[in-house]
Amino acid sequence: MGENIYIFMVIALGILAITDLVVGVSNDAVNFLNSAIGSKAISFKTIMIIASVGIAFGAMSSSGMMEVARKGIFNPGEFVFEEIMFIFMAVMITDILLLDFFNTLGMPTSTTVSIVFELLGASVAISLVKIINVDGTFSDLGAYINTDKAAQIIFGILLSVFIAFTIGAIIQFISRLLISFDFKSKPKWVESIYGGLAISAIIYFILVKGLKSAALFNDSVSGFVAEQPFLFILANIIIWSFISYILAVFLRWNIYKIVIAFGTFALAMAFAGNDLVNFIGVPIAALQSFQDWQISGIAPNEFNMSGLSAAVQTPTLLLLLSGGIMVITLWFSSKAKSVVKTSVDLSRQDEGEERFQPNYLSRQLVKFSITAFSNLGKVVPPSIQKRVDKQFVLPNTYVPKTKVQDQPAFDLIRASVNLMVASVLISIATSMKLPLSTTYVTFMVAMGTSLADRAWGAESAVYRVAGVLNVIGGWFFTALSAFVAAAIIAYILHLGKFVALIVLLLFAAVILLRNYLSHNRKTKVIKAEDSLRRAESSSIQGVIEESASNIANVIKRTNKIYTNSINGLAKQDLELLKKNKKQGAKLSSEIEDLRNHLFFFIKNLDEANVGASNFYINTLTHLTDMSQSLEYIGKVSHKHVNNNHKKLKYNQIKELKELDYKIDALFEQGYKIFENRSFEDIQRVLETRKELFNLVSDKIARQISRTRTEESSPKNTTLYFSLLTESKDLIEVIYELLELYFVEHDSSVEPARIPGSGSE
Repeated sequence: MGENIYIFMVIALGILAITDLVVGVSNDAVNFLNSAIGSKAISFKTIMIIASVGIAFGAMSSSGMMEVARKGIFNPGEFVFEEIMFIFMAVMITDILLLDFFNTLGMPTSTTVSIVFELLGASVAISLVKIINVDGTFSDLGAYINTDKAAQIIFGILLSVFIAFTIGAIIQFISRLLISFDFKSKPKWVESIYGGLAISAIIYFILVKGLKSAALFNDSVSGFVAEQPFLFILANIIIWSFISYILAVFLRWNIYKIVIAFGTFALAMAFAGNDLVNFIGVPIAALQSFQDWQISGIAPNEFNMSGLSAAVQTPTLLLLLSGGIMVITLWFSSKAKSVVKTSVDLSRQDEGEERFQPNYLSRQLVKFSITAFSNLGKVVPPSIQKRVDKQFVLPNTYVPKTKVQDQPAFDLIRASVNLMVASVLISIATSMKLPLSTTYVTFMVAMGTSLADRAWGAESAVYRVAGVLNVIGGWFFTALSAFVAAAIIAYILHLGKFVALIVLLLFAAVILLRNYLSHNRKTKVIKAEDSLRRAESSSIQGVIEESASNIANVIKRTNKIYTNSINGLAKQDLELLKKNKKQGAKLSSEIEDLRNHLFFFIKNLDEANVGASNFYINTLTHLTDMSQSLEYIGKVSHKHVNNNHKKLKYNQIKELKELDYKIDALFEQGYKIFENRSFEDIQRVLETRKELFNLVSDKIARQISRTRTEESSPKNTTLYFSLLTESKDLIEVIYELLELYFVEHDSSVEPARIPGSGSE
């Protein structure tokens, strides 16, 4: 029975390894995809093929990094087989749950940080149990934990944040100063030298970092690269500059795109070679431990694990399988795409919808930076400032709003600098045997280059800084969570043994499944037609045609929210009112988003179609008024029930329901008109206006009469009058909206559109 338990644990670790590869690649895809995707230099499919080949090569040439899992954090000789297996199980369960949690949020985090702190947490927990059992002291922990190596890894990761950000910003500033945003008009020799420098750096990175452990070169070549690095780099720069010049002049190839393709391959390869240990290092160490114990014939709680200290070659087949799983995940994971989106959004050159809300720290940092740059500006001579500013002027090209989604988030220069700097930094750190996180390096380089490119303007700086702080905070939160969670799980396994293992595995499976289903639901909600679309047409008829779906959407949701408010009050259903209040706030925020888009809409119009902007502004104003009335109704209804005020009287509820039926009929007619584009039916609906207004006025008069004679609750009276007056406003807005469309709609006119927008 004893052996069967450990066979089960090894199989479970194998399954967890596959899951961890999937979850890990979803998280780390951002490292090598963000620059190529953000610049739109090459097609998405080509990027994926290049990255896939890079991953396959990297997995095959994965170096002796697997030793980190075996002896990098703890001293294996101090533990027995049973304890080692508990440590490894705790690490893998924690790792999967943590990475999946961050992926679901769409936040990149560091798999290196995760695995290091999980190994540290789990081994500290088991070590403390052993120390307590022998009446030891806390100072004895140093014998169990490889403190020097652990401290070196943690310090290397922290240092890489500042170095990557600073170097990225400096190199980007120099590149932009020399090449400017108008790089396409520069002579071909400039492009060639840039290509020579960038490709040389990346080639050096592949040789030193990616292929160091692969037997693809003979000893003399490897020796020359190791002994004469400067001569090797110089020769590379000359050769690649010459090749770049030939390709640019005679074949008219874009060298910047070649640099991006090279860089994507190199980073994908490095990621697989360097970070594979984060996903399969622990299960492989567990498998090797199990094999050693099986041969020994000693009891699991007596077999010493000092054998893990020896250098062991990882089976090539396992590396191949791991590479295959990583490639498949890269192609099919929707979570990988959402993590990439965070990194691309934060380094985007243009203004747009921001993903993160500003916080106190981001505001203070931006204020401090503005003051610092202002003081620096007083020292630098105006003539130099003017020359520098000239190099940072963005080309003033007109882009229709319909095409903005197709525009790159940043240009080819920045994309190539991102890849080149990340490659060089990782190669230098590796040659110095400094472990670091590929996520830290690539993300912070991207943030540094976007800052140097002045992508963080007055409109967006506070949001971008908040985003960077969120991501960095997420990494530190990962470290703390990983340590604590792994320690707790290791201790639970120590106490509950096999039963605890089964419970924890089931718990992990349920959480993963729930997060997967939740992520799918969120993706569907984003894609659903229940969200409002921005207008892109250039004429009144075009806006009428295009915005009709939005109006139908708002009317349908308004009707539902209004009815739920009345029903919630009638039934005193606090949960329904709470949910309803959130729906009202959501609708209001979507309409606010449409208003924020107004600037871009007006910019896209030519003078002949300025009437379209007036029409669009009026439409948005009516939608805003509707959402405000609705939000207010939802808020006061929820507040009344939440504060346990007196229930509305039977007559009041009866009158509100009567009004609700009439409004429901009006909204239903309005919805059909906008959904079916049957604007000729509007006149018939407008004829009911007087009748509905009289109904509301009658109910207000009745309540005034009740208040003077029988009403005893001030709160009830206030609520009832609020509901009636806001209902009246709501009715007024819907009629005004119908009238606006009825007056402006002309079925004989073909809706005009901005060229290239296509038909919706």
